[in-house]
Amino acid sequence: MRTAIASAVFLLLNPAFLLAQSQSKSTSTRKASADRMGMTCAQILQITSSEWIAKVTSMNGSSEDAELQGINGYGKCYDERTDRLAASLARSRKGPSARERGNFRDLAAALDDFTSKALADSQPPGGALKKAYAALYEKEFRYEFYESYEAKASELHPAMTAAPEPAPTPKTAPGANAPPADTKASAAPVSEMTRAKNRFGELLDPMPPDKLHEIHAAFGKVVELQPIASAQELAIYRYAIFVLEPSTPHPGATGDAPAVKPFAPPPF
Repeated sequence: MRTAIASAVFLLLNPAFLLAQSQSKSTSTRKASADRMGMTCAQILQITSSEWIAKVTSMNGSSEDAELQGINGYGKCYDERTDRLAASLARSRKGPSARERGNFRDLAAALDDFTSKALADSQPPGGALKKAYAALYEKEFRYEFYESYEAKASELHPAMTAAPEPAPTPKTAPGANAPPADTKASAAPVSEMTRAKNRFGELLDPMPPDKLHEIHAAFGKVVELQPIASAQELAIYRYAIFVLEPSTPHPGATGDAPAVKPFAPPPF
């Protein structure tokens, strides 16, 4: 009781303290607004991360700092949306159990371990931009984890569940998965999973044996923690390929198109 009274007296006798707090909050709000160029997170998430980063770099100059600003700004909005979804599911008691959340934390930790090793061992090693893009890419796994529970709730109570926010989806170029024109009609098309595993192997093959084994073991732990032959398995492989592939210029960020089209660019 005495502590509460003392605190109240301190605040009454020190209006400058209250003013400083107010100014600090105002400064933080202005900084967030400037980072988002006056847009709300809802507006930012209506476009892809690549489009947002290109918008930021076009306004602030095609530099690494501007590109990092765009990545971080989009990532914060993405995390805010995931946090809101997780909180909503927790309130409605339709979200993941403590055990399921623990399993996902194990998967995220394994992904982080693989990523740190892959970025260090890939040639050339991943720099600040590559690390930032990998961190942004990885956020989708957490969002989709909670989104899957929202989908289950919608199936059980379609009339009681509000329409979910549209999630960014991978954009595939028209005809990207179509077989070549001269392919025989009887030939079975190569599955995306097979293509991804082949590309993953191609990236590991040139590595020294010690690094290859280190990365392969780290990735094996990731694979063990998610369903086999699932959409998530393919997403995990595509993420691993993105981390291992050499960095290429991003259109709109540097002004130049990539010399080689990446196998698995960020999907949102």
